[in-house]
Amino acid sequence: MDILVLGVLEFNSIAIGIQAMDAMVKEAPIKIIDAKTICPGKFVILISGDVASVDAGLSAGKRIGSGYIVDELFLPQVHEDIIPAITGTTECEIWDAVGVIECFSIISSIEAGDIAAKYTGVKIPEIRLAVGMGGKSFVKIIGPIANVENAMDAAVNRVKQKGLLCMSTIIPQPHPEIKPFFL
Repeated sequence: MDILVLGVLEFNSIAIGIQAMDAMVKEAPIKIIDAKTICPGKFVILISGDVASVDAGLSAGKRIGSGYIVDELFLPQVHEDIIPAITGTTECEIWDAVGVIECFSIISSIEAGDIAAKYTGVKIPEIRLAVGMGGKSFVKIIGPIANVENAMDAAVNRVKQKGLLCMSTIIPQPHPEIKPFFL
């Protein structure tokens, strides 16, 4: 199934996150892509379905989680690279320039990756969501240097607006020795 609609809620309470997840699936016919505890003691839920179902599911989750939501995201037209980048199923042969955006919330990395992928013809090989990183996340961007720069500018500006940017970097012509550790 191609995922065209993505909804994400990030909670600062594990118990509330689990309760919200139950309310979300009871409210609408959605598919849970992933739901898990993340550092430091947060809970994240990624859902998909049709636009109305995802919207209804997110609304139910927000009602239950009111006061415990760290960040939220509703992407009715998520870029096709985003879910494979989150689930670790992306392959990439491009190696001209690489960019990394490190964020203080996982939703910011998903949003940054979606913006970058839509802005130019870059590839998003990975979006790492807070596991073993103290609640931070990052998105990797690969492509020709001009495309990576443009995509990074657009994505970084959005994360900065939210006040959730930790750091970003662009490496033109990365050395082949780092490729196995990047991809």
